[in-house]
Amino acid sequence: MHKWTRTDIEAMDKRFRGNLINGIAGFKPALLVGTADAQRQTNLAVFSNVFHVGAAPALIGMIVRPDPEGTERHTLDNIRATGVYTLNHFTLAQAANAHQTSARYPRNRSEFSATGFEAEWQGDFAAPFVAGAAIQLGLSLAEHQELAINNTHLIIGRVESVTVPAEVVRDDGSVNLVGAGSVATTGLDSYHNVDPGERFAYAKPEQPPRRLN
Repeated sequence: MHKWTRTDIEAMDKRFRGNLINGIAGFKPALLVGTADAQRQTNLAVFSNVFHVGAAPALIGMIVRPDPEGTERHTLDNIRATGVYTLNHFTLAQAANAHQTSARYPRNRSEFSATGFEAEWQGDFAAPFVAGAAIQLGLSLAEHQELAINNTHLIIGRVESVTVPAEVVRDDGSVNLVGAGSVATTGLDSYHNVDPGERFAYAKPEQPPRRLN
């Protein structure tokens, strides 16, 4: 059994520490973020630090890592420039290509074409979706903060559109992500299918947990 203190963690090899801390947070969503600049030069990047912020209004948060000296952050730059971006689910069969989007391609080379994905434009929305993705979300930038504690960027997006197969939306509005083929991720490099798991009714005091079908 390992037990590390904060001092131990701070003294770790940088790569070891990054893998450890990224992994111990548990399973996270794996999503492709689609953006474009003002000239419609597209960009695609895999993200795992995406989370629910609120439902009324519908808001989704995302953490973008800090900008090392001399390193371009095309996703963040494009969101700032156009105010819109997309979130796209992908399957385990697409995980290798999705992971490849994390490579540092030059700004003038689109990860869509470099990694085998196709950009899909919907109406006048100024950010590309991933063609064929089972679940697609269009978001507008609602708030951006640079966090002083570690210089990461907090992006909060307002949900402008949701495209999802009717057959994976349950009567109560919850989404069967297993049926959609969506994957989860751990750490920086592992992608996983998920099983149906278990669902429970809304928890109330003095009542035992009740499983849902």
